[in-house]
Amino acid sequence: MSAEFTVEVPVRYRDLDPLNHVNHAVYASYLEAARTEYLAAVLDMDEADLPFVIANLEIDYERPIVKGDEPTVALRVTDLGESSCTMTYEIRVDGTVAATAETTMVYVDPESKRPSPLPNEVRESVREYEGFESAARS
Repeated sequence: MSAEFTVEVPVRYRDLDPLNHVNHAVYASYLEAARTEYLAAVLDMDEADLPFVIANLEIDYERPIVKGDEPTVALRVTDLGESSCTMTYEIRVDGTVAATAETTMVYVDPESKRPSPLPNEVRESVREYEGFESAARS
């Protein structure tokens, strides 16, 4: 794997619930911010043109994120399927894991708007970044 891909995400006032905890649903937006930056960087694409949809999202909450915290999201692709890929995440605050997550993303052909096999250039860019072997992964 290349250097760990991390993105700092700010805790905004609107992210907080009445107890000054980041609302559970906001964690998904932190993942989205990191995932979008990863895909734009690794695939060298404009964020508006990223051809993926989320098919599954799972989040495990370890500890609350609160006002004044400075979260970082670390992520990596752990599996490349025929038309999908799996990403795993850790949201950390001061080196402590606040949440772990996993998404399954499906590649959507930009013209047909239907799930399609990952293009070779997408597959190879992710393989190269993550240090995967060239053999097909499922």
